[in-house]
Amino acid sequence: MTGKVIFIGAGPGAPDLITVRGYQTIQKADCIIYAGSLVNKKVLDNRKSDAKVFNSAELNLNEIVTIMEKATSENKLVARVHTGDPSIYGAIAEQIRLLKEKSIEYELIPGVSSVFGSAAALEKELTLPEISQTVIITRPEGRTPKPKDESLESLASHHATMCIFLGVGMIDKVVSELSKNYPINTPVAVVKKATWPDQEIVKGTLKDIAIKVKQANITKTAMIIVGEVLGPIDFNDSKLYDATFAHEYRDSKK
Repeated sequence: MTGKVIFIGAGPGAPDLITVRGYQTIQKADCIIYAGSLVNKKVLDNRKSDAKVFNSAELNLNEIVTIMEKATSENKLVARVHTGDPSIYGAIAEQIRLLKEKSIEYELIPGVSSVFGSAAALEKELTLPEISQTVIITRPEGRTPKPKDESLESLASHHATMCIFLGVGMIDKVVSELSKNYPINTPVAVVKKATWPDQEIVKGTLKDIAIKVKQANITKTAMIIVGEVLGPIDFNDSKLYDATFAHEYRDSKK
C-alpha cells in the first residue's frame, strides 16, 4: 500500500475559516507541509502529537516532493496546507505534475480565498446588477511574467470588478496601469491580512489610494479590489427575489 497527498486550502487567515474536510484531514495527517509565510499556524493546532511538520517557505520544490514521496512510500497521509484556496497562485500544478510522474496519489480540498475574505471584510458584493457582473482575479507582472494580453492596463478596459493579488508592494505601478482605462475616481480598497486579528482596510480612489497605502505602511499580504461596486452607488435589485419575476420555485406576483 502507498499513502496519499492531500492539498488543503487553509483559508485567508482566521483558523475557523478552514473547511470541515480540511480540518479533519489535518487531524489525521502523519506529515504536514504548510506554507509558513502565509498560513495561520493555528490551523495546525488539532494535528496529531506525532505528526511531522515542515514549513514549505524554507524548502524548494524538489525538497517538498521528496518529503511527500518518502512519507507516502511509508503509507502515510500527507497534508499539504496552502493559504486561501490553492487553485489561485498556489503553485500546486508543478507539485501535482511531479506527483503524477511518481504515481503518487493526491487529492484537492478547496479553501476560502483571500478574495472572498476581503469582500467580507469590506461588507461588499463584488457583482451588482448593471454595475459589474464580472470579477477579474489577477496580479501585476513581477518576477513571474504574464501574457501580454493580461496586463493590468488591458484588463482595466473591461471596467469590471478587479481583485489584484501581490500588487500592494508596487502600488504606484498598479495605479498607473489601471488609470489608463478606469476613471481616476474609481473606488479602490486595500485589505491587509483579511480575517486576521490585525486586519487593516484602506479605502480611496485611483487618485489617492497609493498615498493612503504608503501612509498606512502596507507593503505586503494585501488584496487590492477595484471597481464601482465599492462605491456608494444606486443599483437595481436582482431578479432573484423580485416579486414580479417567476421561476420554477416561485410564481410572480404582479
